[in-house]
Amino acid sequence: MLTPFMENHEYNLIKRLVGRLEYNIKTTADQKVISAIRHTTWTRVIEMFPAATEEQKRFFDRIPTLNRAEEFQAYLSELEQYVTAFPQVTEQQLKKLYPKIKKLKLPPLAELDFRFLTYIGWTDISTNKLFIVYNLDGKMTGIEGRFTPTNKKGVCCLCNKHEEVAFVTAQTKAKGSALDHFGRVGNYMCIDSAKCNQNITDVSQLERFMKDVLN
Repeated sequence: MLTPFMENHEYNLIKRLVGRLEYNIKTTADQKVISAIRHTTWTRVIEMFPAATEEQKRFFDRIPTLNRAEEFQAYLSELEQYVTAFPQVTEQQLKKLYPKIKKLKLPPLAELDFRFLTYIGWTDISTNKLFIVYNLDGKMTGIEGRFTPTNKKGVCCLCNKHEEVAFVTAQTKAKGSALDHFGRVGNYMCIDSAKCNQNITDVSQLERFMKDVLN
């Protein structure tokens, strides 16, 4: 068994790519097309891990050989074992990230599966605030933003999927920054952070938003 080596967003992307491969095998009759899709899927996964070990490469080399539904299911089940968990945090550690909030509403940490988290996100309906905790550049970092429900589906800026979103605005550290005249940044984000964590395949937008808030 391999040592866990991929993060949640990488796992999500591989799962999506392998799922598309399975769908195309089921729906495409042209074997040349299927062969090309197999190769493209394998190439995209390999390119995600330029420093992969030989053992990791052998695991990914199985992707082009998958054919039957049970083979895909078994491969994806095995894939779960190689996801590295989000760093464990305690309630006290979360409170330290938001020292100015005396009555911080905390997420149900005991109910979270840290293997499948890219970030910890939760809302406080009483204050209309969304909280995000992420391991940014090796340091656990927390930001908060005020959310305005849209009561409709839209594209989340973090996971790029069509979900129930809210417009989230956060105060930057430097008021009146170049981002806008009021020192705020905003974008549409999933209201359901659990769903967002299931969808996210790239952390660049998450990191950009956090850095815009913090810088």
